[in-house]
Amino acid sequence: MNSTRHHLPSIFSIVFFITTITGGHYGYVRAGQTSDPENSPVVPVLDSVSYEMSEIEVTASRVRTALPDASRIIGIMTGEQISTYPVQSVNDILKYAVGVDVRQRGPMGAQTDVGVRGGNFEQVAILLDGINICDPQTGHNSFDFPVDMSDIDHIEVLEGPAGRAYGSSSLMGAINIVTKTAARTSGQAHLEAGSWGYAAGGVRATAVSDGWNNMLSVNYGRSDGYSRSKAGHLNADMEYKKAFYKGGYTDNDIQVNWHAGASIKDWGSNTFYSAKFDEQFEHTVKTYTALQAENRVGRVHIHPSAWWNHNEDRFELIRGSEAQVPFNYHRSDVAGVGFNSWFDWCLGRTAIGAELKNENLVSGNLGEPLAEPKHINGTDRDYTLGLNRTNISFILEHNLKIKWFALSAGVVGVRNSWNGMDMRFYPGVDLSVKLGSKIKLFATYNTSLRLPSVTELYYSVGGYKADKHLKPEELQAVDLGIKYSDYRGVQASASIYYNRCSNMIDWIMDLTQPEDQRHWESVNFTEVNSLGAELTANISLENLFPGQRLFKSVDFAYNYISQEKVDVPNIQSRTTLEYLKHKAVAGIHFNLPLNLELGINYRYQDRAGTFTDTDGQVRPYEPYSILDARLQWANSRYNIYLEGNNLTNRQYFDYGSVPQPGFWAIAGISFSI
Repeated sequence: MNSTRHHLPSIFSIVFFITTITGGHYGYVRAGQTSDPENSPVVPVLDSVSYEMSEIEVTASRVRTALPDASRIIGIMTGEQISTYPVQSVNDILKYAVGVDVRQRGPMGAQTDVGVRGGNFEQVAILLDGINICDPQTGHNSFDFPVDMSDIDHIEVLEGPAGRAYGSSSLMGAINIVTKTAARTSGQAHLEAGSWGYAAGGVRATAVSDGWNNMLSVNYGRSDGYSRSKAGHLNADMEYKKAFYKGGYTDNDIQVNWHAGASIKDWGSNTFYSAKFDEQFEHTVKTYTALQAENRVGRVHIHPSAWWNHNEDRFELIRGSEAQVPFNYHRSDVAGVGFNSWFDWCLGRTAIGAELKNENLVSGNLGEPLAEPKHINGTDRDYTLGLNRTNISFILEHNLKIKWFALSAGVVGVRNSWNGMDMRFYPGVDLSVKLGSKIKLFATYNTSLRLPSVTELYYSVGGYKADKHLKPEELQAVDLGIKYSDYRGVQASASIYYNRCSNMIDWIMDLTQPEDQRHWESVNFTEVNSLGAELTANISLENLFPGQRLFKSVDFAYNYISQEKVDVPNIQSRTTLEYLKHKAVAGIHFNLPLNLELGINYRYQDRAGTFTDTDGQVRPYEPYSILDARLQWANSRYNIYLEGNNLTNRQYFDYGSVPQPGFWAIAGISFSI
């Protein structure tokens, strides 16, 4: 905890210094202030509504709901918030979501494991415009998004089981990346460079005409990385290429949207998967396509969708040396169709939905033997193993709203062809009561499940031993809370929650075994119970104190979790009980002279659990504090910015023995036409 005492004064010192030098001269500009409605600023909130936020609809249940009517904790990160954070990827943005655990292995989006409310990276549904893009092979690479941050309209973070809304992969929650819809014909470009040979750039163009809208973005980035192997070679370098297209058509009767995206990424994997090898490497190719439609008139509202996601992965335990250890090759295809419908009647709104999804994976070391091997492109090898499973789900839900009272209740039925799984049902109910115009009380009970990934079922290579008979994880969760919002731009919430997870899947190691015989084994690790509390507050100082223009906004959030399970001596866990016991985030934003804007962001994290370092010693995770900042100048066409991450050069670990970077800086410019 000493690190916290060292870092906390840094925030107040910087704030005091800025306030002092600007006290006699106030300047004011909104970040990204522009006449372009597509990029117009939005007042940031947590899960309340103020001004423009009343237009945002979120998916906390089977029916999209206006944000002020939501009866659950839904974190919203708007385009304006994202533009003020010192971040380079979606992974980095989520560091500032208090209920989200971002276990970064490589910066700038190289690779990150993301969990929600004490869960691991396999237990959260990742969506792009409402379409699930989770990879059945592993959740490690779920954040290979094809979109640039300039493409994002907002990010929704739904905490707690989300089976009714997002299906069987949303055990602990869901993260939905919602991209912009082109509002006018325009063009944009950006360039940035920084520490460790980092360079990135991209272009974005939109075209709008007679109900048709189109957006295309292409982006590239690379870095030498912040570390070297023992042999002196690059082992944290990264390179990505990505492209994203979104189109749509809207008239008085119908709205149709479609997207297609691709992400190609290479990165030095350091000691990501084994502390014994420090020159690991990984290459992934991911493509995403989806088509969605909905009618805008009529008593019955229908929303069909179809999608196809393609994933390729090559892992090298010893980089560039297949003669020593053969590379691991995997390819998966996920195709699905969905149907959602709702209608209003005298007793409220009823929704009916169904989804059919097929997951097909071929691999060099995962799955059952294939009847006919399939060739691996670019090699002289074949895929010899694989797994095909089909998931079908049905959803029935009813929503009722009567002035101060709101109810959403439903059930999802899930059946999967894997291991002969029978149909299982998972109910849920959300309640909220308004006390006047500013305060809302809410209570929820929700259940969900998660099927094991193919890696958990079959990975038995290089010190790992999997169990193909793993059971699905199941969760019951209860939330109680209160929300406050007023017209002055003050939003706050407080909640407590209890999760009961059975058949938790984990990789464990028996430390009583001789060191040369130890291995990680996938197991259903009994039952894990979690008790948590979350506090959030966001204040628009511009609205609260309109006589001043220096202080723009301030926000604070804190999440506490305590997990318990049957204690097993001398057993090391790789995922469960390595949770963020304490996480606090805070930020303050200033409008400075000369049309400058400054944002300062602080994070404190205290993780439970231990890891084995490169010397074979078991070490506890140490708490740490991180301070980031972004200074920018913007007008209607240009935005010039300077970012500093980890300003105090703190040394820390998020995951295993992978050290995180110290101080690093980035400068950039974006402009529009």
